[in-house]
Amino acid sequence: MILAVNNLTKSYDGRDIIKNISFHIEARDRLAITGANGAGKTTLLRQLIGEEQPDSGSVSVSKDIRLGYLSQMPDIDGEKTIYDAVLDVKKDVLDMENELRRLEGMMKASSDEELLKRYSELSHRFELENGYAVRSNVTGVLKGLGFKEEEFDLKVRQLSGGQKTRLELGKLLLKAPDILILDEPTNHLDIASVSWLENYLRSWKNAVIIVSHDRYFLDRIVNKVFDIENGRGTMYTGNYTAFAEKKAALRKDRMKAYLNNQAEIKHQQEVIEKLKRFNREKSIKRAESREKALAKMEKVEKPFDIDDAMRLKFRPSKQSGKDVLFADGLSKAFGDKVLFSGVDLDVKRGEKLAIIGPNGTGKTTLLKIISGEIKADTGELEFGSRVETAYYDQEHHVLDPDNTVFDEISDAYPSMDNTEIRNLLASFLFTGEDVFKYVRDLSGGEKGRLSLSKLMLSKANLLILDEPTNHLDITSKEILEEAVKNYEGTVIYVSHDRYFINRTATRILELDNGHFINYQGNYDYYLEKQSDPSFDKLKAVSGSLSHYYGIEPKDETAGSVSCDRTEGDKTEDTAAKLSFREQKERKQQLQKLKNQLSACEKDINAAETAISDMDEEMSRPEVAVNSARLNEISSKQMKVKERLDKLYADWERISEEIEDF
Repeated sequence: MILAVNNLTKSYDGRDIIKNISFHIEARDRLAITGANGAGKTTLLRQLIGEEQPDSGSVSVSKDIRLGYLSQMPDIDGEKTIYDAVLDVKKDVLDMENELRRLEGMMKASSDEELLKRYSELSHRFELENGYAVRSNVTGVLKGLGFKEEEFDLKVRQLSGGQKTRLELGKLLLKAPDILILDEPTNHLDIASVSWLENYLRSWKNAVIIVSHDRYFLDRIVNKVFDIENGRGTMYTGNYTAFAEKKAALRKDRMKAYLNNQAEIKHQQEVIEKLKRFNREKSIKRAESREKALAKMEKVEKPFDIDDAMRLKFRPSKQSGKDVLFADGLSKAFGDKVLFSGVDLDVKRGEKLAIIGPNGTGKTTLLKIISGEIKADTGELEFGSRVETAYYDQEHHVLDPDNTVFDEISDAYPSMDNTEIRNLLASFLFTGEDVFKYVRDLSGGEKGRLSLSKLMLSKANLLILDEPTNHLDITSKEILEEAVKNYEGTVIYVSHDRYFINRTATRILELDNGHFINYQGNYDYYLEKQSDPSFDKLKAVSGSLSHYYGIEPKDETAGSVSCDRTEGDKTEDTAAKLSFREQKERKQQLQKLKNQLSACEKDINAAETAISDMDEEMSRPEVAVNSARLNEISSKQMKVKERLDKLYADWERISEEIEDF
């Protein structure tokens, strides 16, 4: 064990962010920390590295263990070049190299044995530090993270925020800390760079702690997942997919326990209320006893549920024609830089077309051409019949920064009334005063949800999406995936989220050296073809529409299996029938008890009414002076009261039997 977290708690403004969190990691662990946006993941990382102090609890790190932390927004600047800034990480190794050169010079003029010994020892240390490969390692890391060799001489101060994050990641990888702590390391990487980082970390010999929304990345890297929900943490073994399956099953069990707990509380409250209404000394005592038991009853905390998450469903108002989009010979350049040329497209209704490729190669530009934001330099673009488009811009330029959240919807859809707008925004997690926030003050995730709400209202049958999963938490990504998968229209999107691509894409276009290559399948299919030595990219270039790679004649009989029923099947059927019969009998028994309780309550009401009527009759003046009549009514009332006592007892007995079910 090299790091242990014990009962860690941290609050802000009186709200617990993390509560009594405990876990530990071993030397080779790859741990993912997951949870919804705002769950406390980054807060936990800051406690681990000592950047913040917990309110209670502790973080213990073994002696001589070095921690390395990559934040989402690293603060680096300077006059050094990209290459020198990363090379500087290996200054101790470079100093050894300079000392070796100095000793070599001295040895030419002297045969001093002490000098030779110093040189031999230092040379051994230099080899252990892999000193001869330092410069090539720096070059490899920089290229792997997406820097071109011609960019190596750029000053650090000239870099964008995303480039600085990549640079800081490169420095951190070369430092090789004992525990590498990464907060959203893939945010500013394209697919090629993320794949490189995956392979780099898969061969990493030390521990890794990762916060990431990239589920494909986590699937390939981690062997443990620590999930934070409602401030509390749960450890799962396995990769992300294994965690997701286990958590779904656990959530189902927890929700069942919560609903049962709520039903029991409601039932007890109803029984207590009923007993008090009986207004008998015995019933009141029983009600008080139940109230004490209810106060001590353990309350099951409501688990995070789909009702607490974004609700999204795309419904086109009309169906487009079979041919949705046709493009012939599209090209685009900015100055001397040609992004792509000779691009042909033939998109059919219902396709989910993912466009992938390195950053800066023209993917977003192509979407803007399709959406009409900009024009192509050459080529023709034609939409099919009844096609209505809606565009999701990753920069959210479609949102007015001076609008409130409420006004953003109201301005775009003036026919919606206040209640409709409020309900819509609530389904995208904007509730209460949130609807009056200005767009300029929203986080990236909030802007994404607001843009998705407008997209859903559009009722378009062709959705054009530019990085739709950016800034969304994992739960929201999964909801968006389901919405795209179930959408009856057509989708063309750019995304670096391989998990999203794998679950939603029916076809992939890869931008490669200015041309698009077609893959008729999802991301797993794309990877399969990438590793296929017989794959010929020239045949898949989008300029040859008749050669979409992966389209093969369907064999209707392929994969068919003839299944004969076995004795095992019959046994299972019998067991299922018995189980069904038992369940049916239990339901019938429960319904019988409920019917008895209902009949008992009717009898109680009738008896209470009869007693009340008799009291009223005995209070009449003409009856009050008639002793014979008074005795007759009093005798009847006594019998009804005796019967009522028995009914009260029967009601409690039947109620308890129902509780036992």
